[in-house]
Amino acid sequence: MHSIPAGNSLEVDLRHLRAFEVLLRERNLTRAATILGVAQPALSKTLAKLRRYFADPLFVRAGHRMEPTAKALELAGAVHALLDDATMLRARHRPFDPKTSTRTFSFSVVDSGLVRLLPRLLGYLEEHAPGIRLRVTPIEFDELEAALETGRLDFAMGSFRSRSKRIRRQTLWSVGYVSVVRRDHPRLGAKPSLASFAAERHVLVSTAGTGHAHQLVERALERVIPPERIVCRVPTFMAAAYAASRTDAVATLPAGAAEELGDALGLRAFATPTRLPRIEVGQHWHERFHREPGSQWIRAVFAELFAREDDKDVQARSG
Repeated sequence: MHSIPAGNSLEVDLRHLRAFEVLLRERNLTRAATILGVAQPALSKTLAKLRRYFADPLFVRAGHRMEPTAKALELAGAVHALLDDATMLRARHRPFDPKTSTRTFSFSVVDSGLVRLLPRLLGYLEEHAPGIRLRVTPIEFDELEAALETGRLDFAMGSFRSRSKRIRRQTLWSVGYVSVVRRDHPRLGAKPSLASFAAERHVLVSTAGTGHAHQLVERALERVIPPERIVCRVPTFMAAAYAASRTDAVATLPAGAAEELGDALGLRAFATPTRLPRIEVGQHWHERFHREPGSQWIRAVFAELFAREDDKDVQARSG
């Protein structure tokens, strides 16, 4: 146990310890402030208070990084445990009833996932939990684990793998891909050859740097489409689908999203004439909130509505 220096009358609360935890992981004051949702000067004041409280620098500058001192590393386990215990204490004394709750759940998901999830999810909430609200929050991959740890996100939907043992994952379904063009496309028929497919202009969805497994599909397409035929790279599937609906370009999308968008945008789907990997999609959450009643409930809702809803039937219809 760490002793407080004699005469130390400072008060340190859970917010200070949460800031310590984020700084320990990020090793960067600016990035930690962003994750915590505070201004950098405010975080600097928090760090100064922690330094006085523990009578130690805790973090020292090394280039652009803030490296922890030996004492900071020694404190890490106790701080993690205390914050975990505080989360569980709140959960035990704050009952959750979805029928009466007005809680807002925040989660992240790529836009193709929203197309698939949102209509059915909102319908379920309207019937079973009318006061519950949802907030879809875009998060960079390198901030995702911190957002889950601090509770900024309740969970994340996607096809990525975390390096942290404290991030839990439940696989819900797998995703296959099809290609789409506008219905009156002048050249591509229902079953184009690989050569004719590769000769067209393509809009590719790029998730480079996001940790999303779609990168595997992107690389597979790059192996068969000449670089000069990739006329645009976009960050969202919706943008690619819209571009294909208004031009002669080809877009390659998750099969479920292609089916949902097909009628609305006048798109025709066909089996991509090259082998593309299937992607497993799951929900991810932090160990700290594993037993928190509200988090357990919303994860169970997603599992009930969407578990093992593979889109093989969609791909079969596109062929």
